Amino acid sequence: DAALSVEGITNSEGAEASWSHFRIALAASNGFAGTYEGSRHSVGVSVLAGTGTEMESDHDYATKIFGADLPSCAEIGRNAADRALKKLGARKPPTAHCVPVVFDPRVSGGMVRHLTGAINGSSVARGTSFLKDRMGEQIMAAGITIVDDPHMDRGLASKPFDAEGLPNQRRNLVDQGVLQTWVLDLRTARQLGLTSTGHASRGTGGPPGPSTTNTHLAAGTVSPEDLIADIERGFYVTSVMGMGVSMITGDYSRGASGFWIENGQIAYPVNEVTIAGNLKDMFLAMTAADDLEFKYATNAPTLRVDGMTVAGT
Repeated sequence: DAALSVEGITNSEGAEASWSHFRIALAASNGFAGTYEGSRHSVGVSVLAGTGTEMESDHDYATKIFGADLPSCAEIGRNAADRALKKLGARKPPTAHCVPVVFDPRVSGGMVRHLTGAINGSSVARGTSFLKDRMGEQIMAAGITIVDDPHMDRGLASKPFDAEGLPNQRRNLVDQGVLQTWVLDLRTARQLGLTSTGHASRGTGGPPGPSTTNTHLAAGTVSPEDLIADIERGFYVTSVMGMGVSMITGDYSRGASGFWIENGQIAYPVNEVTIAGNLKDMFLAMTAADDLEFKYATNAPTLRVDGMTVAGT
């Protein structure tokens, strides 16, 4: 109701609310036995703005361990409505080379997931990661630190031990731009001649594999507004699509939509855009804003990446 009451919102694509509770029990051949439990509470809505051929959709949702931590349904609805309305009148931007691209926190976590995928022990052991020979080297900008914390209070992926019964702990995966560790379980650690980092994860139907838990890119020191203030021409990304990322070479090419930036200000909404670069260069050209919030299992603040290609008209 909160979304539909906003002028310009013409329909809803649906709303949902859910609750779940789980208990994990693990017994391993090394003699370990342990158990833990958790819960999830979620709300979300998707809405349509505009009419005829000039329609746009957007959404908002939240997931928390405790229901009391959720924002109100009215707030979720208003956020979804505001996002959809801001997209009306979207058009293709001009094609531009070597321009800044700014990733909204809704999508900036994808940069963290590309990093954790590249340092996953399975990829490193197979030799299929573009970072396979970069341990201990500067792979990201000097101000970038990425943390994995399985013991984070109220973290969506928190757990007291990994899926092989090994102790886990908070680790800096990247510290001030320098790669500190691979993400390993027992199998991949053995393949690489190393010890497990306590990152084994598994479902009920297969063997364990390495995976991160609550991962975040640490906040920077500038506001999102200051991050874009000196951009003459650039792209503010609110949505990405497609699978055009090679974890072997680091090549990055994805469809995107969001807003065109001119003279340090949001100018107009854009869609049908392709953004391209290489993750090796993108990581080194990255600046983080100070607006980190913990909404997902993987979180990042607003991120600016200089020197990318934006393909529009």
